[in-house]
Amino acid sequence: MKILILGGDGYLGWPTAMHLTAHGHDVAVVDNYLRRNLCREEDADPLFEVPNLHERARLWQARSGHAVEVFIGDLRTWDFMAHVMRTFQPEAVVHYAEQPSAPYSMLNRQAATLTIQNNLEVTANLIFAVREFAPDAHIVKLGTMGEYGTPNIDIEEGWIEISHKGREHRFLYPRQASSLYHTTKIMDTDLLWFYVRMWEIRVTDLMQGPVYGLVTDETDGDEKLYPFFNYDELFGTVLNRFVAQAVAGHPLTVFGKGGQTRGYLDIRDTLQCVRLSLESPAEAGELRIFNQFVETFSVNQLAEKVQRVGDQMGLNVQIRSVENPRKEAEDHYYNPAHTGLLELGLKPHYLTDDVLSQMVETVITYKENIQTHRIFRGVKW
Repeated sequence: MKILILGGDGYLGWPTAMHLTAHGHDVAVVDNYLRRNLCREEDADPLFEVPNLHERARLWQARSGHAVEVFIGDLRTWDFMAHVMRTFQPEAVVHYAEQPSAPYSMLNRQAATLTIQNNLEVTANLIFAVREFAPDAHIVKLGTMGEYGTPNIDIEEGWIEISHKGREHRFLYPRQASSLYHTTKIMDTDLLWFYVRMWEIRVTDLMQGPVYGLVTDETDGDEKLYPFFNYDELFGTVLNRFVAQAVAGHPLTVFGKGGQTRGYLDIRDTLQCVRLSLESPAEAGELRIFNQFVETFSVNQLAEKVQRVGDQMGLNVQIRSVENPRKEAEDHYYNPAHTGLLELGLKPHYLTDDVLSQMVETVITYKENIQTHRIFRGVKW
């Protein structure tokens, strides 16, 4: 099918474009390089330089024979959004086009305002554009498990049945975010649910856990096709950060008690989940929600895994507990459901020692690029 990827330059956006074309889909990507620009502004450049989108598309086509159409512009601008939709006429849209960092969203007022404006305006423009230009198109939106917070009950897959005074009703599972970024994701879900009810659009909202990894089936050893790999506190996910810290000889930065538990997945499983959702679309008038992760780990468990594998590779990894700069529960109950994507056919990749050692080996290749002053900045909230 014809699939438009919003945020196609990002950590997940570009690998998704390659993956979908490799599976026979016609893909276009859109980006305004917001992530790249924010990284430069905040001195948080990734581990290695990544080619621009036009060059990535040329490299991928030369390697695979698959073309990816590229649009560069700001999706907050209605005329540009309309131009992209009219030109490409998608049958499905994958929405990654958001400021993706919780710590960045908590930096200051300017960062908070940017996060709110970018994330909500792009989502709203997408909804209106689908209705006007592609009313049958399926929206696959990347949400986050962080929308749920850490409630003291089991987390259901998006919805919960409530019995109250002898009556029953099905509601969106209660959300309680722990950052402004996650709060904008809750607002996305609310916007989508409203317009699903009003206009009967079709939406799959993927509540994704933190992603780790760098290599996908499509990169196949070609470093120029790798996604961004951030190891800094602002834009790096926790396991990617720990691996870079281990390689650099920097103690692993465990926040507080380290009991914070989340659901994680390999980047290859993100690609699977998005493709499976696209190939089995939601119905018109349906907001379908999947919890997108494979395994749950505490921060301490991840640190111990990295230490064990790193020590086996001669890195002498140290773990250091630092004062937690975040307002969050450091020891809590966490039991989220995640059956929907498995039922669609997800074949998970698990965090084995072999997977972790391959990550370490890849990062070692770029060891000289690691700037240790970027590792921990202590952004507080």
